Amino acid sequence: MSLKIVVLAKQVPDTRNVGKDAMTALEQALRIKEQNPGTTVGLLTMGPPRAGEIIREGLYRGADTGWLLTDRLFAGADTLATSYALATAIKKIGDVDLVIGGRQAIDGDTAQVGPQVAQKLGLNQVTYAEEILSISNADEDVCVPRKATIRRMIDGGVEVVEAPLPLVVTVNGSAAECRPANAKMVMKYKYAACPLEVAEDDNRKALRAERPYLNLIQWSVADVDGDPSQCGMSGSPTKVKEVQSIAFQAKESKTLTGADADIDGLIKELLNDKIIG
Repeated sequence: MSLKIVVLAKQVPDTRNVGKDAMTALEQALRIKEQNPGTTVGLLTMGPPRAGEIIREGLYRGADTGWLLTDRLFAGADTLATSYALATAIKKIGDVDLVIGGRQAIDGDTAQVGPQVAQKLGLNQVTYAEEILSISNADEDVCVPRKATIRRMIDGGVEVVEAPLPLVVTVNGSAAECRPANAKMVMKYKYAACPLEVAEDDNRKALRAERPYLNLIQWSVADVDGDPSQCGMSGSPTKVKEVQSIAFQAKESKTLTGADADIDGLIKELLNDKIIG
Protein backbone atom coordinates (compact mmCIF):
# COMPACT_ATOMS: atom_id res chain seq x y z
CA MET A 1 0.00 0.00 0.00
CA SER A 2 1.53 3.28 -1.10
CA LEU A 3 0.73 6.66 0.43
CA LYS A 4 1.48 10.26 -0.42
CA ILE A 5 2.54 12.10 2.75
CA VAL A 6 3.17 15.82 3.15
CA VAL A 7 5.08 17.00 6.21
CA LEU A 8 4.56 20.61 7.26
CA ALA A 9 7.87 22.12 8.36
CA LYS A 10 8.64 25.63 9.48
CA GLN A 11 11.94 27.48 9.25
CA VAL A 12 12.02 29.64 12.38
CA PRO A 13 13.99 32.90 12.81
CA ASP A 14 16.61 31.36 15.11
CA THR A 15 17.03 27.58 15.16
CA ARG A 16 19.80 27.45 17.78
CA ASN A 17 17.31 26.59 20.50
CA VAL A 18 15.43 23.91 18.55
CA GLY A 19 15.65 20.69 20.53
CA LYS A 20 15.20 17.03 19.69
CA ASP A 21 11.48 17.44 18.97
CA ALA A 22 11.94 19.77 15.98
CA MET A 23 11.32 17.14 13.26
CA THR A 24 9.13 14.60 15.04
CA ALA A 25 6.50 14.93 12.33
CA LEU A 26 9.06 13.89 9.71
CA GLU A 27 10.07 10.87 11.79
CA GLN A 28 6.46 9.66 11.92
CA ALA A 29 6.21 10.04 8.13
CA LEU A 30 9.44 8.13 7.55
CA ARG A 31 8.26 5.26 9.78
CA ILE A 32 5.07 4.97 7.74
CA LYS A 33 7.16 5.00 4.56
CA GLU A 34 9.22 2.08 5.87
CA GLN A 35 6.06 0.12 6.67
CA ASN A 36 4.37 0.81 3.32
CA PRO A 37 6.50 0.29 0.17
CA GLY A 38 5.94 2.87 -2.54
CA THR A 39 5.08 5.63 -0.06
CA THR A 40 6.52 9.08 -0.75
CA VAL A 41 7.30 11.79 1.79
CA GLY A 42 7.65 15.46 0.91
CA LEU A 43 8.30 18.52 3.08
CA LEU A 44 6.24 21.66 2.57
CA THR A 45 7.52 24.91 4.03
CA MET A 46 6.91 28.62 3.58
CA GLY A 47 9.46 31.39 3.95
CA PRO A 48 12.36 33.20 2.29
CA PRO A 49 14.72 31.27 0.00
CA ARG A 50 16.95 30.25 2.92
CA ALA A 51 14.00 28.18 4.21
CA GLY A 52 15.10 25.63 1.62
CA GLU A 53 17.54 24.45 4.29
CA ILE A 54 14.80 22.65 6.18
CA ILE A 55 13.88 20.74 3.01
CA ARG A 56 17.49 19.64 2.64
CA GLU A 57 17.49 18.49 6.26
CA GLY A 58 14.48 16.34 5.43
CA LEU A 59 16.13 14.91 2.32
CA TYR A 60 19.18 14.00 4.39
CA ARG A 61 16.94 11.87 6.61
CA GLY A 62 14.93 10.05 3.96
CA ALA A 63 12.32 12.43 2.49
CA ASP A 64 11.77 12.17 -1.26
CA THR A 65 11.02 15.75 -2.24
CA GLY A 66 10.02 19.19 -0.97
CA TRP A 67 8.14 22.34 -1.86
CA LEU A 68 9.10 25.87 -0.83
CA LEU A 69 6.44 28.58 -0.82
CA THR A 70 8.37 31.81 -1.23
CA ASP A 71 6.95 35.14 -2.37
CA ARG A 72 6.90 38.65 -0.95
CA LEU A 73 3.12 38.32 -0.85
CA PHE A 74 3.51 35.55 1.77
CA ALA A 75 5.50 37.83 4.12
CA GLY A 76 4.04 38.81 7.50
CA ALA A 77 1.53 35.96 7.56
CA ASP A 78 -0.21 35.06 10.80
CA THR A 79 -1.61 31.57 11.40
CA LEU A 80 -4.72 32.25 9.30
CA ALA A 81 -2.77 33.39 6.24
CA THR A 82 -0.13 30.69 6.76
CA SER A 83 -2.71 27.91 6.88
CA TYR A 84 -4.38 29.33 3.76
CA ALA A 85 -1.08 29.27 1.84
CA LEU A 86 -0.25 25.74 2.98
CA ALA A 87 -3.73 24.48 2.15
CA THR A 88 -3.59 25.90 -1.38
CA ALA A 89 -0.19 24.25 -1.88
CA ILE A 90 -1.49 20.89 -0.65
CA LYS A 91 -4.39 21.17 -3.11
CA LYS A 92 -1.87 21.79 -5.91
CA ILE A 93 0.23 18.78 -4.84
CA GLY A 94 -2.97 16.75 -5.07
CA ASP A 95 -4.07 13.29 -3.93
CA VAL A 96 -2.42 13.66 -0.52
CA ASP A 97 -3.29 10.87 1.88
CA LEU A 98 -1.71 12.20 5.05
CA VAL A 99 -0.57 15.64 6.22
CA ILE A 100 1.64 15.58 9.31
CA GLY A 101 2.87 18.62 11.22
CA GLY A 102 4.35 19.44 14.58
CA ARG A 103 1.88 20.60 17.19
CA GLN A 104 3.50 24.04 17.29
CA ALA A 105 6.59 25.94 16.21
CA ILE A 106 9.06 27.41 18.67
CA ASP A 107 8.63 30.99 17.44
CA GLY A 108 4.84 31.48 17.31
CA ASP A 109 3.99 28.66 19.73
CA THR A 110 0.28 28.87 18.84
CA ALA A 111 -0.56 25.27 17.80
CA GLN A 112 -3.14 26.69 15.37
CA VAL A 113 -1.74 26.10 11.87
CA GLY A 114 -2.29 22.33 11.66
CA PRO A 115 -5.96 22.43 12.70
CA GLN A 116 -6.58 25.43 10.43
CA VAL A 117 -5.09 23.57 7.46
CA ALA A 118 -7.39 20.63 8.20
CA GLN A 119 -10.40 22.95 8.33
CA LYS A 120 -9.51 24.65 5.04
CA LEU A 121 -9.04 21.29 3.31
CA GLY A 122 -12.19 19.83 4.85
CA LEU A 123 -10.24 16.91 6.33
CA ASN A 124 -10.46 14.99 9.58
CA GLN A 125 -7.72 15.74 12.08
CA VAL A 126 -6.04 14.17 15.09
CA THR A 127 -4.10 16.43 17.43
CA TYR A 128 -1.53 15.76 20.18
CA ALA A 129 -0.43 12.57 18.42
CA GLU A 130 2.44 10.72 20.03
CA GLU A 131 2.75 7.92 17.48
CA ILE A 132 1.05 6.85 14.26
CA LEU A 133 0.82 3.15 14.98
CA SER A 134 -0.40 1.84 11.63
CA ILE A 135 -2.30 2.51 8.43
CA SER A 136 -4.91 -0.08 7.42
CA ASN A 137 -5.88 -0.99 3.86
CA ALA A 138 -9.22 0.03 2.44
CA ASP A 139 -11.90 -2.59 1.93
CA GLU A 140 -13.81 -1.52 -1.17
CA ASP A 141 -16.26 -4.41 -0.92
CA VAL A 142 -17.78 -2.98 2.25
CA CYS A 143 -16.87 0.67 1.60
CA VAL A 144 -14.35 0.86 4.44
CA PRO A 145 -11.68 3.53 3.79
CA ARG A 146 -8.06 3.34 4.84
CA LYS A 147 -7.64 4.25 8.49
CA ALA A 148 -4.81 5.49 10.66
CA THR A 149 -4.47 4.16 14.19
CA ILE A 150 -2.90 6.82 16.38
CA ARG A 151 -1.83 7.05 19.99
CA ARG A 152 -2.36 10.57 21.35
CA MET A 153 -1.69 12.39 24.58
CA ILE A 154 -4.61 13.63 26.64
CA ASP A 155 -4.83 15.19 30.09
CA GLY A 156 -4.08 12.46 32.57
CA GLY A 157 -3.05 9.75 30.12
CA VAL A 158 -3.12 8.49 26.55
CA GLU A 159 -5.75 7.17 24.16
CA VAL A 160 -5.69 5.23 20.90
CA VAL A 161 -7.98 6.49 18.14
CA GLU A 162 -8.78 5.58 14.54
CA ALA A 163 -9.42 8.12 11.79
CA PRO A 164 -10.11 7.69 8.05
CA LEU A 165 -7.72 8.98 5.41
CA PRO A 166 -7.12 11.59 4.04
CA LEU A 167 -6.16 13.00 7.39
CA VAL A 168 -4.23 15.81 9.09
CA VAL A 169 -2.18 14.82 12.15
CA THR A 170 -0.32 17.17 14.49
CA VAL A 171 2.44 15.50 16.47
CA ASN A 172 3.19 16.23 20.11
CA GLY A 173 6.67 17.00 21.42
CA SER A 174 6.68 13.73 23.36
CA ALA A 175 6.86 11.75 20.08
CA ALA A 176 10.07 10.02 19.06
CA GLU A 177 12.86 12.32 17.98
CA CYS A 178 13.89 12.34 14.35
CA ARG A 179 16.61 10.02 13.12
CA PRO A 180 20.01 11.55 12.31
CA ALA A 181 21.00 12.55 8.81
CA ASN A 182 22.21 9.75 6.57
CA ALA A 183 25.77 10.33 5.28
CA LYS A 184 24.95 9.05 1.79
CA MET A 185 21.90 11.29 1.58
CA VAL A 186 23.92 14.30 2.73
CA MET A 187 26.43 13.70 -0.08
CA LYS A 188 23.60 13.27 -2.58
CA TYR A 189 21.54 16.33 -1.64
CA LYS A 190 23.99 18.84 -0.10
CA TYR A 191 23.85 20.97 -3.26
CA ALA A 192 20.07 20.80 -3.61
CA ALA A 193 18.57 24.29 -3.80
CA CYS A 194 15.57 26.24 -4.96
CA PRO A 195 16.14 28.69 -7.86
CA LEU A 196 16.28 31.80 -5.66
CA GLU A 197 19.07 30.29 -3.56
CA VAL A 198 21.42 29.95 -6.53
CA ALA A 199 23.11 33.00 -8.05
CA GLU A 200 24.03 33.11 -11.75
CA ASP A 201 27.72 32.50 -11.02
CA ASP A 202 27.10 29.80 -8.40
CA ASN A 203 28.86 26.51 -9.14
CA ARG A 204 25.70 24.70 -8.11
CA LYS A 205 23.86 26.00 -11.18
CA ALA A 206 25.72 23.72 -13.60
CA LEU A 207 25.54 20.80 -11.18
CA ARG A 208 21.79 21.18 -10.82
CA ALA A 209 21.45 21.16 -14.62
CA GLU A 210 23.21 17.80 -14.70
CA ARG A 211 21.28 16.37 -11.76
CA PRO A 212 17.59 17.39 -11.83
CA TYR A 213 16.92 15.88 -8.41
CA LEU A 214 18.92 18.78 -6.91
CA ASN A 215 16.27 21.27 -8.04
CA LEU A 216 13.92 22.00 -5.14
CA ILE A 217 10.40 22.99 -6.10
CA GLN A 218 9.70 26.69 -5.56
CA TRP A 219 6.19 28.12 -5.73
CA SER A 220 4.84 31.67 -5.58
CA VAL A 221 1.30 32.78 -4.74
CA ALA A 222 0.43 32.63 -8.43
CA ASP A 223 1.90 29.14 -8.78
CA VAL A 224 -0.53 27.73 -6.21
CA ASP A 225 -3.47 29.78 -7.55
CA GLY A 226 -3.61 31.69 -4.29
CA ASP A 227 -5.66 34.79 -3.56
CA PRO A 228 -3.19 37.60 -2.67
CA SER A 229 -5.80 39.18 -0.39
CA GLN A 230 -5.69 36.07 1.82
CA CYS A 231 -1.89 35.80 1.91
CA GLY A 232 0.76 37.53 4.00
CA MET A 233 -0.14 40.70 5.84
CA SER A 234 -3.18 41.29 3.64
CA GLY A 235 -4.76 38.08 4.89
CA SER A 236 -3.61 38.40 8.51
CA PRO A 237 -5.98 39.89 11.09
CA THR A 238 -3.19 39.40 13.67
CA LYS A 239 -0.19 41.73 13.38
CA VAL A 240 3.10 40.74 15.03
CA LYS A 241 4.79 43.78 16.58
CA GLU A 242 8.07 42.10 17.46
CA VAL A 243 9.72 38.66 17.60
CA GLN A 244 12.50 38.02 20.11
CA SER A 245 14.64 34.97 20.70
CA ILE A 246 15.59 34.77 24.36
CA ALA A 247 18.26 32.37 25.59
CA PHE A 248 18.67 32.28 29.37
CA GLN A 249 22.21 32.18 30.70
CA ALA A 250 23.37 30.40 33.82
CA LYS A 251 24.27 33.70 35.45
CA GLU A 252 20.60 34.70 35.22
CA SER A 253 19.48 31.74 37.32
CA LYS A 254 18.37 32.18 40.90
CA THR A 255 18.09 29.67 43.72
CA LEU A 256 15.08 30.05 46.01
CA THR A 257 14.05 28.40 49.20
CA GLY A 258 10.49 27.44 49.97
CA ALA A 259 10.09 30.42 52.29
CA ASP A 260 7.10 32.70 51.73
CA ALA A 261 9.37 35.74 51.49
CA ASP A 262 11.34 34.22 48.61
CA ILE A 263 8.21 33.28 46.72
CA ASP A 264 6.65 36.72 47.25
CA GLY A 265 9.86 38.38 46.09
CA LEU A 266 9.98 36.29 42.90
CA ILE A 267 6.36 37.07 42.04
CA LYS A 268 6.93 40.81 42.53
CA GLU A 269 10.03 40.66 40.34
CA LEU A 270 8.16 38.86 37.56
CA LEU A 271 5.31 41.37 37.75
CA ASN A 272 7.67 44.34 37.71
CA ASP A 273 9.47 42.96 34.65
CA LYS A 274 6.09 42.30 33.01
CA ILE A 275 6.95 38.62 32.55
CA ILE A 276 3.62 37.70 34.12
CA GLY A 277 0.51 39.68 34.89
